[in-house]
Amino acid sequence: QVQLVESGGGLVQAGGSLRLSCAFSGRTFRSYAMGWFRQAPGKEREFVATISLSGGRTSYADSVKGRFTISRDNAKNMVYLQMNSLKPEDTAVYYCAADYFGGAASFSVTGYDYWGQGTQVTVSS
Repeated sequence: QVQLVESGGGLVQAGGSLRLSCAFSGRTFRSYAMGWFRQAPGKEREFVATISLSGGRTSYADSVKGRFTISRDNAKNMVYLQMNSLKPEDTAVYYCAADYFGGAASFSVTGYDYWGQGTQVTVSS
């Protein structure tokens, strides 16, 4: 069974940076597109970024494009989210998700098969 474990969240001031990590285990990592989503209190879980099986294609939500970068290391079964120029509105629990042969076209929570437990990111002003 696929397991996803996020790490790297924390507190940061506006304008700062954080790097989130997600460790994948249980199946063949290269068979899954990976995504990052986030959910703030009282709000729906929203798409942040996705990356294709090989890492050759990425997509981002308009709200984070130019500030966040998703990447993956298939040799280490890891996916990352580099977050720069953080804003208070980026505060949320960030979730890693896996989509079996999904490619980089999955922007909805319904398009993913497995989810991590989430890691808290808090951006102060």
